Amino acid sequence: MAKDKDSPAKVSAKTTSKTSKAVVGSLGTLGDYLREQRLGAQLSLRQLADQVGVSNPYLSQIERGLRKPSAEVLQQLARALRVSAEQLYVRAGIVHPDPGQPGSVELAILADTALTERQKHSLLDVYASFLALNERDQS
Repeated sequence: MAKDKDSPAKVSAKTTSKTSKAVVGSLGTLGDYLREQRLGAQLSLRQLADQVGVSNPYLSQIERGLRKPSAEVLQQLARALRVSAEQLYVRAGIVHPDPGQPGSVELAILADTALTERQKHSLLDVYASFLALNERDQS
């Protein structure tokens, strides 16, 4: 029996998905990146936690990949480490580095101080579902 071949759209979607995962994987984990930046800035875990306004154990858990920080904590970390908040969002998986994936909408939502963290995550989820729906309809 002949094996069905994937349509060009399916192959493209699989390739894009693999590429996206490869790009994120090549960036390393958020925790590893934060540790590198913290050590580069010659800050102890306790010093950075104080600057960010979080507990020392919580920051340690973020660095070890046991906790996922909120967008606000990521903004505070970016400010304290003098790195791009967008870079942290990408490493945290909030914003996708794909050229085909628009990032400006996600960044606008995350930067909006009038929204609560819960509202931001809800909007990001709805936006992601719309993108997935549109992609599925195009296939």
